[in-house]
This record gives sequence, structure tokens and C-alpha cells, in this order.
Amino acid sequence: MEDALDFPLPAWYTEEDINIFRDATYGFYERECAPLSEKWRKQGIVDRDAWTKAGAMGLLCASMPEEYGGAGGDYRHEMIIMEELHRAGVDGFGISLHNAIVAPYILHYGTEEQKRKWLPKLASGEMVGAIAMTEPGAGSDLQGIRTTAKKTGNGYVLNGQKTFITNGGTANLVIVVAKTGEDGAKGVSLMVVETDNAEGFKRGRNLDKIGNHAQDTSELFFDDVELPADALLGTEEGKGFYQLMEQLPQERLNIAVQAVAAMEHALRETIAYVKERHAFKKPIIAFQNTQFKLAECKTLATVAKTFTYHCAERLLKGELDATTASMAKYWVSDAEGKVMDECLQLFGGYGYMEEYPIARMFTDARVQRIYGGTNEIMKLLIARSL
Repeated sequence: MEDALDFPLPAWYTEEDINIFRDATYGFYERECAPLSEKWRKQGIVDRDAWTKAGAMGLLCASMPEEYGGAGGDYRHEMIIMEELHRAGVDGFGISLHNAIVAPYILHYGTEEQKRKWLPKLASGEMVGAIAMTEPGAGSDLQGIRTTAKKTGNGYVLNGQKTFITNGGTANLVIVVAKTGEDGAKGVSLMVVETDNAEGFKRGRNLDKIGNHAQDTSELFFDDVELPADALLGTEEGKGFYQLMEQLPQERLNIAVQAVAAMEHALRETIAYVKERHAFKKPIIAFQNTQFKLAECKTLATVAKTFTYHCAERLLKGELDATTASMAKYWVSDAEGKVMDECLQLFGGYGYMEEYPIARMFTDARVQRIYGGTNEIMKLLIARSL
């Protein structure tokens, strides 16, 4: 497969089975998703059957063990699922959150019964996963959450409100960050809510965002939702904050991987456009300014990809630390914003038109510097390591 940036893929990412998976994944997106992208953007949500089709294709829980219904792969497979989605020009399909954020929480912290109960359903698409951290008054500061899960005789009662929840309009398995004890980190637990059977659970509006229009980002409300005892992820209360901290490096690396893929897609679209578009009787790419801007963008994207793949290799070896992941999230998403801005500028007035992919990529990219912890928080975390 030709790489848009002529970037030689490392040996660990070009094994035969990996290449086969890459081609099959792109083929699925091109066949089953790309033709419906415009429809999904207009309706503000991806069709539910896209999830079951992805499950049948083996794209859900690709890195989960086969004994729990997964494909038995590793993080390389999750990278491909994220990268090829962008290469196919499909936006708003929250598959990476389902695969590389929600499922790992259950795998790493769930009991054996919880793994066998939920992971096969996530792998098949019978269940769609979401994680509910952010609240109207608590974003980056997770210790400030107000949602509570109070213990009762035979379970918990969940009360609270969450917002900006990816897959919120579709998900029927939601990991909810809630207080089960004292204020601060030691009082936070993760509760798993099966929304189809949760009386008192309500979905709010599908939030009207400036980008990612096909993604169902919603408010969630929990009003005296009664949960069984095994809704607590794992066996011990008060471990939620530490579980979140342990998994955030991969979540932040996910953002960097998606940012690199988006930059590559933007460069493909822009290079094709400036070769076809003429001004002053010659193609736009013939102007030195165009060449210099594309050279800058290609350099940024290449450096970003090199560092991101370095981080991915460290993750595969179990060596990716929180500080390095924070560097990747902040720097690569910043680079993405710069590349999107320069590419849109080269489209001129057409870059401002929604019908051109670059306009959607420009607005979609903006949130990358906000979620997963704002880039300002990333700098704070890096500074603490100095």
C-alpha cells in the first residue's frame, strides 16, 4: 500500500498478517461506511447496523483475547482500525473508543465473570460501549465529579449527569465514573451500566457540535438508577481514579494516532487539489508558496508519525509512560491543527465549503486538543516530571 508521506513503516507494522488486516479493514470502510458517511453526518449518528457489521468483520475488540470473543490481536490492529477509517474518509464512527478505551477497562480490571459477560457482546456489536467521565462542572479535574453510586443492601443507586459522551446516543454499555466514598481520588469507582435495563437512565440531546457531525455525542442522566453489586468494575471500591490514570496513556496515544492519520488524509486531498486547480494559467502546485507550505506540512506530519510510532512500539512492549503519552497527545494534536489550517488555506474559498472534505477535517480536528485531557493539562503533567 502506498504511503501518502513516503514514510517507511517499521518492521513490527508490516508483517504479512498485519498487511492483510490493513487491506481488509480499508475494504470494509470503503464498502460499508464511506457511501453512508454523508447520511450519517446529516442524521448526527452512525447507523446501528454498522456496529454489527463491524463486529462480524472482526473489527470490534480486535485486540481482546479470543477467549472473550475478541480477535486476539494487539495495539497494531487498533492502530489500523483508526488509521484506515481516516484514509477511507469516514468520520464520526466511534469505534476506537469502543475498542481501545472501553474494552480494555473491562479486560484489565473486570472480574472473570464480568469479562465473559460483557466482552463477547462488545466484540459482536450486540453492545456498543461508551465511557462517561465528563460532567457539566468537571472535565479535566476528574476528582471534582458529583455523580454518586451509593451502596444499598444488594447493589448501588446511581445519581448524576454526564456530558460530551462519545457514542452516548447509541451505547448500551456505559462505564460511569462515580463517587462511592470520600472526596478525592480514593472515593472514585467505575460502574458499568447496561442502559437497556436501567430504569431511571435517560439520554439527553445529541449535542450540536462544530465538527464530528456523524458522531453521537450526548448528555446522559442517571436518576436513582438501581445497579446490581457486580456493576462495580472489579471487586474493590475506590480504585476508579487509579484505573483511569493507568489507561490514559493509551487513550492519549489513540488521539495521536488519529491525528497523524487525519494529517495524511488532509495532505492527500490537498495535493490532489492543487495539482488540478489552476490560477494565473498554471496549477497551484507550481507556485513556490504552495510547495513551501506543503513541504512544511509534510515535515510536521512525518515528525508526528515518527514519534507516534515510537510511542506505539513502547506501548506494545509495556513501556509507554504517562509523560511521553502526554507529549504525543499535545504535540501531535497541535501539529494536526497547523496542518489542517494550511491545507484549508490552499483550497482558497472552496476550503470553507462543507462539501469539501478539508472543511470537515478542519472542524473535526479542533476537538483533538481538548478531549483526553486538554493540551494545557498535558503540559502540566509533562512539567511535573521535570
